[in-house]
Amino acid sequence: MPAVKTVKIIIIEDHPLFSKGLSSLIASREGYTVVGEAQDSGEALKLAGESGPDLAILDLNLGDEDGLDLLKELHRRFPGILVLVLSMHDERYYAERVLKAGGRGYIMKTEAGNKVAEAIDTVLAGKIYFSQAEQERLSGYLEPGRTGLLIPVESLSDRQFQIFTLLGKGLGTVEIAAKLNLSAKTIDTHKEHIKDKLRVNTAQELKQLAIEWVKRPAGR
Repeated sequence: MPAVKTVKIIIIEDHPLFSKGLSSLIASREGYTVVGEAQDSGEALKLAGESGPDLAILDLNLGDEDGLDLLKELHRRFPGILVLVLSMHDERYYAERVLKAGGRGYIMKTEAGNKVAEAIDTVLAGKIYFSQAEQERLSGYLEPGRTGLLIPVESLSDRQFQIFTLLGKGLGTVEIAAKLNLSAKTIDTHKEHIKDKLRVNTAQELKQLAIEWVKRPAGR
């Protein structure tokens, strides 16, 4: 009989305890092996290049780094690596962005224990994994002829969404500019576009909306 191929997986996660627990869970399944763990973008890209994994499990929160940016870079450099996002963020606000960035699935950390094996199997089978509710919501996106977005926040570009989230975390224009390596003028321009899309009139209203959005309970 031909040998069964072992699936090589890397974990990109900045919380060592969670990473170790996830690694143990994966290793307990026959045919899977975790070939490395990374805590930031630099480590992740180096590990992906050296270990040649079949699948990367990526957290969107990597300290001060943006996991979506890393996802795009992984997809650009290593298009053969499947990426499954595992995150604390509410799926319905990130799943579509993950899909557009080249990811193949999204699972919330609150469901990881029960769903991670199913998610891995689905992605490795060449399918896209989201929760049942998210699959139904995204069904139009996965088929030709999709039109419209459900809520205003989803109308933001990835950069606008990034700025909106940082506003909600209490950062001002200068701080956001420094963090994203952009000019303050560029950030202000983005903020004006965000205000238009979210239908708010003042910078203070935008900041308050961003704070409320960041602090909202998951799933709402």
